[in-house]
Order: sequence, then structure tokens, then C-alpha cells
Amino acid sequence: MTEATRRTPGTPCWVSLMVHGLDAIQIFYGELFGWEFRPGPRQLGPYVRAFLHGKEVGGLGRLPVERHLPVAWTPYLSTDDADATTETIRSSGGTVGVGPINASNACRMAIVSDPSGAVFGLWQPAAHGGIAPPGSPGTPVWHELVTFETTAMGKFYETVFGYQVETVKNGDFGGTDRSSLRLDGQAVAELHGVGRALPPDRGPHWMTYFEVADADEAAQRVTALGGRVLRPPSDGPRGRVATVADPEGGVFTVIRSNL
Repeated sequence: MTEATRRTPGTPCWVSLMVHGLDAIQIFYGELFGWEFRPGPRQLGPYVRAFLHGKEVGGLGRLPVERHLPVAWTPYLSTDDADATTETIRSSGGTVGVGPINASNACRMAIVSDPSGAVFGLWQPAAHGGIAPPGSPGTPVWHELVTFETTAMGKFYETVFGYQVETVKNGDFGGTDRSSLRLDGQAVAELHGVGRALPPDRGPHWMTYFEVADADEAAQRVTALGGRVLRPPSDGPRGRVATVADPEGGVFTVIRSNL
């Protein structure tokens, strides 16, 4: 991806998953989404990039044996200056866990968390601008921060990335606490405040949605491939969705979008 095609800062531009059994998890996602894999930068250990129809859709890496970290999908948000953005995150109450570091010649990246503890990544593109645009089944199409409440988190993300934070009409979601993160008037992600309903074993976290042709069939395939269905398929404002987990416990949502 060239300089001219870089995304507006704050735009989700990459997703990655760090696991213990890298070979086995490639089989799971390859069978579920039709992904193929090629070697990627190894600054953080063994790592592969996932491709769908020749276009990159994300990355999978192996966790160090001595580090007992939770397995979770991590979205990366674009930035023009990873070093400056990490400083803004620190001064705004967030935490910088890794970096910024150069990932080969692809990008300069960091792993950070917001004040509630939700982890996400920063991606300053160099030779690599991030994943291909969403649309076809098997691609990440939406990202949602599941957190305690949206007011304080909205201010944090607005400060760091310059989002316009807009309350989502309650009628569409049953009166729940939701705010959209917008760039140039376009929603690029959403905040969902659930208060005490947060999973006790996860806390605040970013949820990645992957497009599928059939959410019911995808949920069945997850189970057949050794994963679990956490929330069975149901219809919502954005389409038919199911929340699932891969064999290592990495949680994500599949969606048959109606947008």
C-alpha cells in the first residue's frame, strides 16, 4: 500500500491474534474463513500473515512460552506518528505495553491500552498500509469496544485520535449505552457500555467482527472445528450475528451484515 493510500488516523487498519499453538490455529481459521498464510515480520516471535483471495486480512503470532497472556483479537488503529500517539495515550491515562517498534519495513507499531484496560494496537504504515478494504466473507468489517460506560472512554479516544463521538440512537439497540467513533462523519467503530454485565474473565475489550455469508452456518463450523459458540446466532440492527471463540479461547463475532 502506498503513501497515497494511507488511512486517516484512527481508522482500524489491521487485526492480529497471538496464540500458543500457531500451527493448529492456522488450520482453524483456514478452514473457517478460507485464509491462506505466509511468513510475516518476526520481531515479536513466529508470525504469519493471513490472506484471502490474495489480499491481506490479518496476522497470527505465537505467544512466548513463558508469557501467560490471554488469547484475544487485537485491532490496530492507524496513526501518522506512533511515537507521538503513545505519548498522548500515556498523558491521557492509557498504558503502553509494547513499543513503538519497527515491524521490518512494514510499519511502526505499538500495543497499548485505554484507561479501562482494553488493549489495542497502533499502526504507522511504512511499506505496508494495513489490510484490504472489508466486504467479502472472511474479512474484518467492524470493531466494538465493550466497556463499563462510554462517556469517559469517548473522551479518551477523541483526545488520542480526534474522533467525533456521537451517541447512537437508543431505539436501534434497546436503550443501551452506545456511542459511535466517527472520522469525517463516517462511523469507523463503536463504544458499547455494559456496566456490570462485562464478562468477569475478560474486562473491557475490543471485539472484532468478521463478515460471513451465513452466520448460522459459520457458528456450526466453529463448533465442528473445535471452537465454541458463546452467543448463538441472532438478528440485530447490523445483521445476523454470533459471538464465538476459537479453540484457544480467542473471542470474535461473525456477522452476516445487512449494511
